[in-house]
Amino acid sequence: MKSPSRRRTLHTAVFAGVGALSMVLTGPGASAAPASAPTEQDLAGIVSEGRQVAGSGSACTSGSGAGSGNGSGDCYGGSGSSSGSSGGYSSDPAAYGPESTAFLAAFAYGLGNPDAGAPGTNDWNCKPTAEHPRPVVLLHGTWMNAYNGYAYMGQPIKDAGYCTFTFNYGRSNIMEGGGLGSFLPGVMGTGYIEDSAKQTAAFVDRVLAATGSDEVDIIAHSQGGSMANYYTKFEGGAAKVNKLVTFGATHHGTSLDGIGALGRMINNLGIDILGPIEIFVGHAGIQQTIGSDFVNNLNAVGDTVAGVDYTVVGTRYDEVTNPYELTFLKAGPGATVTNITLQDGCEQDISDHLTMMYSPRALSIALRALDPVQNPQLTCAFNPWLVGGGGSI
Repeated sequence: MKSPSRRRTLHTAVFAGVGALSMVLTGPGASAAPASAPTEQDLAGIVSEGRQVAGSGSACTSGSGAGSGNGSGDCYGGSGSSSGSSGGYSSDPAAYGPESTAFLAAFAYGLGNPDAGAPGTNDWNCKPTAEHPRPVVLLHGTWMNAYNGYAYMGQPIKDAGYCTFTFNYGRSNIMEGGGLGSFLPGVMGTGYIEDSAKQTAAFVDRVLAATGSDEVDIIAHSQGGSMANYYTKFEGGAAKVNKLVTFGATHHGTSLDGIGALGRMINNLGIDILGPIEIFVGHAGIQQTIGSDFVNNLNAVGDTVAGVDYTVVGTRYDEVTNPYELTFLKAGPGATVTNITLQDGCEQDISDHLTMMYSPRALSIALRALDPVQNPQLTCAFNPWLVGGGGSI
C-alpha cells in the first residue's frame, strides 16, 4: 500500500513534470519568469472556474485536435483525437454470481463471467413498499460490470428492503472505441459516456414500468456517477431520479495522478498523444480526464439539477479519480449535496478507488443516504487498499 507521504511525493513529481513540460512546449522567452508547477489545488481551481487545462480542440468538431474522428454515428470527441466509431450496447445480467467481500476475487470472476448478475439484484417481480417506494439502480464504473461492481453491496441493499436493479452499459468492441480492454469479455463501460447515458435512460424507464414507481434512486461508482449526472442533466433523468449516491465519481474529471492532465496539456498544444492512449483505454477513459469536452459540457450548467438529493463520497486513497476532491459537487438551486470523505471518522478504512465498493463504511453511507431514519449510524472497519475485504480481513 502506498503511504500518504509516498502518494504526495508521486503527485508532486508528476505535477512538477507537467509544469516543466508546459514550459518547454510553449517556448517562453529567455527573460520570462519560470512557471510554477501546478498543484492539486490548481487543478481543482481550474475545474471550479469552468476553464480547460489548456487550449481546446476536438477531432470531431474544430480546433487543434488531431485524429481520425469517430468513423460513424454521433461524434462526441473530447480528447483532441478519437479512434473508432460511436456505438456499443447494453445488456441485462443473467445468472447470479457469488457474493464476494473481496474486490480482486470479484473482479476476476466478473472478467471471466461477463453476464453474471450481482446478488440481490434484478428481481423484476419486486414491488417497492410504502417504506421504500423507490427502486434502486446500481451503476458500475469503467472496465467493470454489473457483477463485480456490486458483488458486495447488492445483497445487503436488497436485504434492507429495496428493489435493486443493475445492467451492463457501454459494451463496446474495439471498432466502436472500446479500447483493447474490450477484448476481455467482462470489460464494460468503455463506449462514449453520452451513449451510455442513453442506455441508462432506457433502463430506468424499464425499471419504472416494472415497479410502477415514479422515481428511482441511483447508486453509482466512478464513471457511473458522472454518467448518471449527465443523464439527469441531458437525458430527462432529473424528473426520474430522487437520490443520487456516487462513489469516486469523475464529476469533474481526473488527473490520473497527473497523467491525464499532462496528456490533455500536450494534446491541446496540437500534439496528438491522447489518441493513441484512447486505443488502449477506450472512449470513456479519455472522456473522464480533466478538461475534456465531456467534463466541460457536463458542468457548463452547474454541478447539480433541481430536485435531486446528492450524496458524494470520495476516498483519500483514490488513485483513479484524483485529486479526490474533484468528485465533490457544489449544490445549485433546488438541490442538496452532502460531500463525504470516506476516512473522516474512520481512518482505518484505507479503501482505494475500486475497493471502496467493498467497504462496510461505504455500504453504510449508501444505506444512510437512501434512508437516514432506518440507517442513522455509519460502520467503521478496516478495509485494505487494493484487496478489499468487506471488513472481514
